[in-house]
Amino acid sequence: MFDLKDKVAIVTGSTRGIGRAIAEYYARAGAKVVISSRKQDACEKVAAEMAAAGHEVLAVPCHVARKDELQNLVDRTMEKWGQIDILVCNAATNPVYGPLSELSDEAWDKIMDTNVRGTFWLCNMVLPLMAQKGGGSAILISSIAALRASNNIAAYGVSKAAEISLVRNLAAEWGPRNVRVNAIAPGLVKTDFARALWEDPVRLERIQNATPLRRIGQPEDIAGVALFLASDAAAYVTGHVLVADGGETIV
Repeated sequence: MFDLKDKVAIVTGSTRGIGRAIAEYYARAGAKVVISSRKQDACEKVAAEMAAAGHEVLAVPCHVARKDELQNLVDRTMEKWGQIDILVCNAATNPVYGPLSELSDEAWDKIMDTNVRGTFWLCNMVLPLMAQKGGGSAILISSIAALRASNNIAAYGVSKAAEISLVRNLAAEWGPRNVRVNAIAPGLVKTDFARALWEDPVRLERIQNATPLRRIGQPEDIAGVALFLASDAAAYVTGHVLVADGGETIV
């Protein structure tokens, strides 16, 4: 049921953290995986390591805020394997830490271009290809920041809330063509992206004590959820936001 043999998956932002964990889980489940991030050397390094482990991989560098690079990502994948069955929109940015009142227009645009517009573009490129083939699964990596207010990462939260709305609308639009679209909303995960939140021991202890499971997440915690949503085990799940936060948002 969790077998991804003969499936092709694109995972953006997959050279480290959550994205890399998802790519590795998919590859171990039998999928052919496209490794993508902004830096070519990082993509090639991860692809080489996964290929050495016996997996079928393709490295395609891509800045997700640039439409031409997204189209190249899709085109290269189709040229190599002729299909796209799974799309994970994981690449994101959050260049600022502070209140909305101090946010520059440039920072706002960078967050929205990367986290929302790029995701919108890529879904519109890939979902029709899935539909033509008879179905597929798209997974957008959102955040619990989308579900509640924040004094420090509000713009990021707004962008991730937009992704959740995008998920629901795309799920309704493409469901009749057997294309499922879901989101994962992680809590704090130990990645370089979230380093500012977990490397401070005082803040880390406060977060852990406020979380029923009394720990922060690891990339593999989110990869397991992504494997479920990509697989036949989730064949009747679409338009859903699966929260993976150790229980942080229930207390």
